[in-house]
Amino acid sequence: MTITPPPAAGPIGAPPAPGPASGAGTGPITPDELQRARRIFDTIVAGYSQKVVGQDSLRTTLLVALITGGHVLLESVPGLAKTTAAESIAESVSASFRRIQCTPDLLPADIIGTQIYDPATATFGTQLGPVHANFVLLDEINRSSAKTQSAMLEAMQERQTTIGGENHPLPSPFLVLATQNPIEQEGTYHLPEAQLDRFLVKEVLGYPSPAEEAEIVRRVNAGVYEPGGTHGQAVTLDDVRFLQKLVHRVYLDPAVLNYIVQAVYVTRHAEQYLPPALAGYVEYGASPRASIAFASVARALALLSGRGHVIPEDVKSYRYQVLRHRLILGFEADADGVTPETIIDAIFGAIQAP
Repeated sequence: MTITPPPAAGPIGAPPAPGPASGAGTGPITPDELQRARRIFDTIVAGYSQKVVGQDSLRTTLLVALITGGHVLLESVPGLAKTTAAESIAESVSASFRRIQCTPDLLPADIIGTQIYDPATATFGTQLGPVHANFVLLDEINRSSAKTQSAMLEAMQERQTTIGGENHPLPSPFLVLATQNPIEQEGTYHLPEAQLDRFLVKEVLGYPSPAEEAEIVRRVNAGVYEPGGTHGQAVTLDDVRFLQKLVHRVYLDPAVLNYIVQAVYVTRHAEQYLPPALAGYVEYGASPRASIAFASVARALALLSGRGHVIPEDVKSYRYQVLRHRLILGFEADADGVTPETIIDAIFGAIQAP
Protein backbone atom coordinates (compact mmCIF):
# COMPACT_ATOMS: atom_id res chain seq x y z
CA MET A 1 0.00 0.00 0.00
CA THR A 2 1.28 3.47 -0.83
CA ILE A 3 -0.12 6.77 0.32
CA THR A 4 1.21 10.04 -0.98
CA PRO A 5 2.97 11.78 1.89
CA PRO A 6 1.67 15.17 2.98
CA PRO A 7 3.42 18.13 1.35
CA ALA A 8 6.38 19.49 3.24
CA ALA A 9 8.52 22.51 2.55
CA GLY A 10 11.60 20.73 3.86
CA PRO A 11 12.82 18.08 6.27
CA ILE A 12 10.65 18.10 9.38
CA GLY A 13 12.47 19.07 12.55
CA ALA A 14 15.59 20.33 10.79
CA PRO A 15 15.60 24.15 10.45
CA PRO A 16 18.53 25.62 8.57
CA ALA A 17 20.67 27.20 11.27
CA PRO A 18 22.15 25.31 14.23
CA GLY A 19 21.36 26.53 17.72
CA PRO A 20 23.64 27.00 20.71
CA ALA A 21 24.98 23.91 22.42
CA SER A 22 24.13 25.17 25.92
CA GLY A 23 20.35 25.22 25.45
CA ALA A 24 17.55 23.98 23.24
CA GLY A 25 17.63 26.67 20.59
CA THR A 26 16.94 26.12 16.90
CA GLY A 27 18.54 24.04 14.21
CA PRO A 28 19.83 20.46 14.17
CA ILE A 29 20.62 18.91 17.54
CA THR A 30 24.30 19.13 18.40
CA PRO A 31 26.40 16.38 20.06
CA ASP A 32 26.73 18.54 23.19
CA GLU A 33 22.96 18.78 23.48
CA LEU A 34 22.61 15.02 23.08
CA GLN A 35 25.19 14.48 25.82
CA ARG A 36 23.37 16.85 28.15
CA ALA A 37 20.10 15.05 27.42
CA ARG A 38 21.74 11.71 28.19
CA ARG A 39 23.03 12.98 31.55
CA ILE A 40 19.55 14.19 32.47
CA PHE A 41 17.95 10.89 31.47
CA ASP A 42 20.54 8.87 33.40
CA THR A 43 19.90 10.90 36.55
CA ILE A 44 16.13 10.46 36.28
CA VAL A 45 16.43 6.72 35.63
CA ALA A 46 18.79 6.29 38.58
CA GLY A 47 16.32 8.00 40.91
CA TYR A 48 13.42 5.97 39.53
CA SER A 49 15.26 2.66 39.88
CA GLN A 50 16.06 3.25 43.55
CA LYS A 51 12.43 2.61 44.46
CA VAL A 52 10.81 0.91 41.48
CA VAL A 53 11.85 -2.63 40.60
CA GLY A 54 11.44 -3.57 36.95
CA GLN A 55 8.58 -1.80 35.13
CA ASP A 56 11.00 -0.63 32.43
CA SER A 57 8.16 -0.05 29.98
CA LEU A 58 6.36 2.19 32.47
CA ARG A 59 9.59 4.10 33.09
CA THR A 60 10.03 4.75 29.39
CA THR A 61 6.39 5.75 29.05
CA LEU A 62 6.64 8.26 31.89
CA LEU A 63 9.80 9.75 30.38
CA VAL A 64 8.15 10.00 26.96
CA ALA A 65 5.11 11.72 28.45
CA LEU A 66 7.28 14.05 30.51
CA ILE A 67 9.30 15.40 27.61
CA THR A 68 6.40 15.53 25.13
CA GLY A 69 3.89 17.11 27.51
CA GLY A 70 1.43 14.24 27.05
CA HIS A 71 -0.71 12.29 29.50
CA VAL A 72 -0.77 8.57 30.31
CA LEU A 73 -3.65 6.17 30.84
CA LEU A 74 -2.41 3.23 32.91
CA GLU A 75 -4.31 -0.03 33.22
CA SER A 76 -3.31 -2.64 35.77
CA VAL A 77 -4.48 -4.59 38.77
CA PRO A 78 -3.80 -3.06 42.20
CA GLY A 79 -0.40 -3.28 43.84
CA LEU A 80 1.93 -2.84 40.86
CA ALA A 81 3.68 0.34 42.09
CA LYS A 82 1.83 2.86 39.95
CA THR A 83 1.84 5.49 42.68
CA THR A 84 5.45 4.71 43.61
CA ALA A 85 6.55 5.02 39.98
CA ALA A 86 4.84 8.40 39.47
CA GLU A 87 6.13 9.74 42.78
CA SER A 88 9.67 8.53 42.04
CA ILE A 89 9.75 10.28 38.67
CA ALA A 90 8.45 13.47 40.30
CA GLU A 91 11.17 13.31 42.96
CA SER A 92 13.80 12.73 40.27
CA VAL A 93 12.92 15.99 38.52
CA SER A 94 12.28 18.10 41.66
CA ALA A 95 8.59 18.37 40.75
CA SER A 96 5.44 18.60 42.84
CA PHE A 97 3.25 15.49 43.06
CA ARG A 98 -0.39 15.00 44.04
CA ARG A 99 -2.50 11.87 44.20
CA ILE A 100 -6.29 12.04 43.78
CA GLN A 101 -8.36 9.00 44.70
CA CYS A 102 -11.38 9.04 42.41
CA THR A 103 -14.75 8.02 43.88
CA PRO A 104 -18.35 8.37 42.62
CA ASP A 105 -18.98 11.33 44.96
CA LEU A 106 -15.83 13.23 43.90
CA LEU A 107 -16.79 16.70 42.67
CA PRO A 108 -15.02 18.87 40.08
CA ALA A 109 -14.23 21.40 42.80
CA ASP A 110 -12.38 18.67 44.71
CA ILE A 111 -9.95 18.47 41.79
CA ILE A 112 -9.63 21.93 40.26
CA GLY A 113 -10.36 24.02 43.36
CA THR A 114 -13.08 26.38 44.52
CA GLN A 115 -13.84 29.79 45.99
CA ILE A 116 -14.15 30.03 49.78
CA TYR A 117 -15.94 32.84 51.59
CA ASP A 118 -13.91 34.70 54.21
CA PRO A 119 -16.31 36.27 56.75
CA ALA A 120 -13.55 38.45 58.19
CA THR A 121 -13.14 40.35 54.93
CA ALA A 122 -16.55 39.54 53.41
CA THR A 123 -14.79 38.40 50.24
CA PHE A 124 -14.28 35.16 48.34
CA GLY A 125 -10.79 33.72 48.06
CA THR A 126 -9.63 31.13 45.55
CA GLN A 127 -8.27 27.84 46.83
CA LEU A 128 -6.53 25.86 44.10
CA GLY A 129 -7.16 22.12 43.94
CA PRO A 130 -4.66 19.25 43.83
CA VAL A 131 -4.59 19.27 40.03
CA HIS A 132 -2.29 22.29 40.30
CA ALA A 133 0.88 20.19 40.49
CA ASN A 134 3.52 19.00 38.04
CA PHE A 135 2.55 15.33 38.40
CA VAL A 136 -1.04 14.35 39.10
CA LEU A 137 -2.02 10.74 39.72
CA LEU A 138 -5.75 10.17 39.12
CA ASP A 139 -6.23 6.81 40.77
CA GLU A 140 -9.09 4.78 39.27
CA ILE A 141 -10.34 7.61 37.09
CA ASN A 142 -13.26 5.50 35.86
CA ARG A 143 -14.76 5.58 39.38
CA SER A 144 -15.42 9.33 39.11
CA SER A 145 -18.60 10.62 37.52
CA ALA A 146 -18.81 11.96 33.98
CA LYS A 147 -19.10 15.50 35.37
CA THR A 148 -15.85 15.13 37.28
CA GLN A 149 -14.11 13.45 34.35
CA SER A 150 -15.10 16.36 32.10
CA ALA A 151 -13.54 18.79 34.57
CA MET A 152 -10.19 17.15 33.88
CA LEU A 153 -10.47 17.71 30.13
CA GLU A 154 -9.80 21.44 30.37
CA ALA A 155 -6.85 20.80 32.66
CA MET A 156 -5.38 18.14 30.37
CA GLN A 157 -5.96 19.94 27.10
CA GLU A 158 -5.87 23.65 27.93
CA ARG A 159 -3.32 23.46 30.77
CA GLN A 160 -5.53 25.66 32.92
CA THR A 161 -8.52 25.57 35.24
CA THR A 162 -11.42 27.98 35.54
CA ILE A 163 -12.59 28.90 39.04
CA GLY A 164 -15.17 31.62 39.55
CA GLY A 165 -14.75 32.83 35.98
CA GLU A 166 -10.98 33.27 36.37
CA ASN A 167 -8.38 31.21 34.53
CA HIS A 168 -5.55 29.69 36.54
CA PRO A 169 -2.61 28.29 34.55
CA LEU A 170 -1.24 24.92 35.58
CA PRO A 171 2.47 24.53 36.38
CA SER A 172 4.95 23.47 33.74
CA PRO A 173 5.71 20.67 33.20
CA PHE A 174 2.28 19.11 33.77
CA LEU A 175 1.58 15.40 33.46
CA VAL A 176 -1.55 13.43 34.31
CA LEU A 177 -1.21 9.72 35.05
CA ALA A 178 -4.71 8.24 35.18
CA THR A 179 -5.18 4.64 36.27
CA GLN A 180 -8.05 2.22 35.87
CA ASN A 181 -8.60 -1.25 37.26
CA PRO A 182 -9.64 -3.78 34.58
CA ILE A 183 -11.01 -6.39 37.00
CA GLU A 184 -13.63 -4.29 38.82
CA GLN A 185 -16.47 -2.73 36.85
CA GLU A 186 -19.12 -2.25 39.55
CA GLY A 187 -19.56 1.40 40.44
CA THR A 188 -17.44 2.65 37.54
CA TYR A 189 -18.14 5.05 34.68
CA HIS A 190 -16.84 4.06 31.26
CA LEU A 191 -14.42 6.64 29.86
CA PRO A 192 -15.85 8.12 26.63
CA GLU A 193 -13.82 7.73 23.45
CA ALA A 194 -13.33 11.50 23.18
CA GLN A 195 -11.62 11.53 26.55
CA LEU A 196 -9.55 8.42 25.85
CA ASP A 197 -8.25 10.09 22.70
CA ARG A 198 -6.72 12.88 24.78
CA PHE A 199 -4.27 10.52 26.43
CA LEU A 200 -0.99 10.36 24.57
CA VAL A 201 -0.52 6.65 25.32
CA LYS A 202 -2.15 3.79 27.20
CA GLU A 203 0.19 1.51 29.11
CA VAL A 204 -0.84 -1.93 30.39
CA LEU A 205 1.19 -3.34 33.28
CA GLY A 206 1.76 -6.99 34.10
CA TYR A 207 2.92 -8.75 37.23
CA PRO A 208 6.64 -8.70 38.16
CA SER A 209 8.84 -11.74 37.70
CA PRO A 210 9.66 -13.88 40.76
CA ALA A 211 13.13 -12.33 41.00
CA GLU A 212 11.69 -8.80 40.81
CA GLU A 213 9.05 -9.62 43.41
CA ALA A 214 11.71 -10.96 45.77
CA GLU A 215 13.68 -7.71 45.33
CA ILE A 216 10.53 -5.70 46.13
CA VAL A 217 10.10 -7.60 49.40
CA ARG A 218 13.77 -7.05 50.28
CA ARG A 219 13.43 -3.30 49.70
CA VAL A 220 10.28 -3.14 51.81
CA ASN A 221 12.10 -4.89 54.66
CA ALA A 222 15.03 -2.49 54.25
CA GLY A 223 12.74 0.53 54.68
CA VAL A 224 13.32 1.95 51.21
CA TYR A 225 9.67 2.97 50.86
CA GLU A 226 9.28 4.54 54.29
CA PRO A 227 9.07 8.35 54.62
CA GLY A 228 12.56 9.81 54.52
CA GLY A 229 13.89 6.77 52.67
CA THR A 230 16.50 6.76 49.95
CA HIS A 231 16.39 9.65 47.49
CA GLY A 232 18.75 9.88 44.57
CA GLN A 233 20.15 12.93 42.86
CA ALA A 234 17.48 15.00 41.14
CA VAL A 235 17.51 17.17 38.03
CA THR A 236 15.77 20.53 37.86
CA LEU A 237 12.60 21.60 36.13
CA ASP A 238 14.77 23.74 33.86
CA ASP A 239 16.43 20.51 32.71
CA VAL A 240 13.00 19.10 31.90
CA ARG A 241 12.07 22.21 29.93
CA PHE A 242 15.34 21.85 28.03
CA LEU A 243 14.30 18.33 27.01
CA GLN A 244 10.82 19.52 26.04
CA LYS A 245 12.30 22.11 23.69
CA LEU A 246 14.93 19.73 22.36
CA VAL A 247 12.47 16.98 21.43
CA HIS A 248 10.74 19.28 18.92
CA ARG A 249 14.00 19.53 16.98
CA VAL A 250 14.45 15.79 16.52
CA TYR A 251 14.48 15.19 12.77
CA LEU A 252 11.40 13.44 11.41
CA ASP A 253 11.90 12.45 7.77
CA PRO A 254 8.85 12.81 5.47
CA ALA A 255 9.13 9.09 4.66
CA VAL A 256 8.74 8.20 8.35
CA LEU A 257 5.87 10.67 8.66
CA ASN A 258 4.19 8.95 5.72
CA TYR A 259 4.70 5.62 7.52
CA ILE A 260 2.81 7.04 10.50
CA VAL A 261 -0.01 8.41 8.35
CA GLN A 262 -0.32 5.09 6.52
CA ALA A 263 -0.79 3.17 9.76
CA VAL A 264 -3.47 5.54 11.04
CA TYR A 265 -5.17 5.57 7.62
CA VAL A 266 -5.48 1.79 7.65
CA THR A 267 -7.28 1.90 11.02
CA ARG A 268 -10.07 3.89 9.30
CA HIS A 269 -10.21 1.69 6.19
CA ALA A 270 -9.50 -1.73 7.67
CA GLU A 271 -11.82 -3.48 5.22
CA GLN A 272 -9.55 -2.47 2.32
CA TYR A 273 -6.26 -3.70 3.77
CA LEU A 274 -6.88 -6.35 6.44
CA PRO A 275 -8.29 -9.87 6.10
CA PRO A 276 -12.11 -9.79 6.33
CA ALA A 277 -12.02 -11.89 9.50
CA LEU A 278 -10.06 -9.13 11.28
CA ALA A 279 -11.43 -6.07 9.52
CA GLY A 280 -14.97 -6.87 10.68
CA TYR A 281 -13.97 -6.35 14.30
CA VAL A 282 -13.00 -2.68 13.74
CA GLU A 283 -15.90 -0.24 14.16
CA TYR A 284 -13.99 3.05 14.21
CA GLY A 285 -10.37 3.91 13.51
CA ALA A 286 -8.04 6.42 15.10
CA SER A 287 -8.32 10.19 14.79
CA PRO A 288 -5.53 12.54 13.64
CA ARG A 289 -4.51 12.74 17.29
CA ALA A 290 -3.01 9.28 16.76
CA SER A 291 -0.70 10.59 14.04
CA ILE A 292 0.29 13.51 16.26
CA ALA A 293 0.94 11.13 19.15
CA PHE A 294 3.04 8.80 16.98
CA ALA A 295 5.22 11.71 15.83
CA SER A 296 5.68 13.02 19.38
CA VAL A 297 6.41 9.62 20.88
CA ALA A 298 8.82 8.66 18.08
CA ARG A 299 10.80 11.86 18.58
CA ALA A 300 10.96 11.25 22.32
CA LEU A 301 12.12 7.65 21.86
CA ALA A 302 14.81 8.80 19.44
CA LEU A 303 16.07 11.32 22.00
CA LEU A 304 16.02 8.65 24.73
CA SER A 305 18.16 6.49 22.43
CA GLY A 306 20.69 9.28 21.97
CA ARG A 307 19.69 10.07 18.38
CA GLY A 308 18.69 13.35 16.79
CA HIS A 309 16.55 11.63 14.16
CA VAL A 310 13.59 9.24 14.10
CA ILE A 311 13.79 5.75 12.63
CA PRO A 312 10.79 3.53 11.73
CA GLU A 313 11.43 1.32 14.77
CA ASP A 314 10.67 4.31 17.02
CA VAL A 315 7.18 4.34 15.51
CA LYS A 316 6.61 0.59 15.50
CA SER A 317 7.91 -0.07 19.02
CA TYR A 318 5.14 2.02 20.61
CA ARG A 319 2.33 1.01 18.27
CA TYR A 320 0.33 -0.68 21.06
CA GLN A 321 0.60 2.22 23.51
CA VAL A 322 -0.50 4.79 20.90
CA LEU A 323 -3.33 2.85 19.25
CA ARG A 324 -4.80 0.38 21.77
CA HIS A 325 -7.13 2.99 23.34
CA ARG A 326 -7.97 4.67 20.04
CA LEU A 327 -9.22 1.63 18.12
CA ILE A 328 -12.91 0.97 18.77
CA LEU A 329 -13.71 -2.71 18.34
CA GLY A 330 -17.17 -4.25 18.22
CA PHE A 331 -18.62 -6.62 20.79
CA GLU A 332 -17.75 -9.54 18.50
CA ALA A 333 -14.06 -8.90 19.20
CA ASP A 334 -14.62 -9.24 22.92
CA ALA A 335 -16.72 -12.36 22.42
CA ASP A 336 -14.04 -13.96 20.21
CA GLY A 337 -11.14 -12.92 22.42
CA VAL A 338 -9.62 -10.60 19.80
CA THR A 339 -7.54 -7.86 21.41
CA PRO A 340 -6.61 -4.44 19.98
CA GLU A 341 -3.00 -5.63 19.88
CA THR A 342 -3.95 -8.33 17.36
CA ILE A 343 -5.52 -5.76 15.06
CA ILE A 344 -2.59 -3.37 15.48
CA ASP A 345 -0.10 -6.07 14.49
CA ALA A 346 -2.17 -6.77 11.37
CA ILE A 347 -2.27 -3.06 10.53
CA PHE A 348 1.51 -2.71 10.67
CA GLY A 349 1.87 -5.93 8.75
CA ALA A 350 -0.21 -4.41 5.93
CA ILE A 351 2.10 -1.43 5.38
CA GLN A 352 5.74 -1.23 4.37
CA ALA A 353 8.28 0.50 6.57
CA PRO A 354 10.58 3.01 4.83
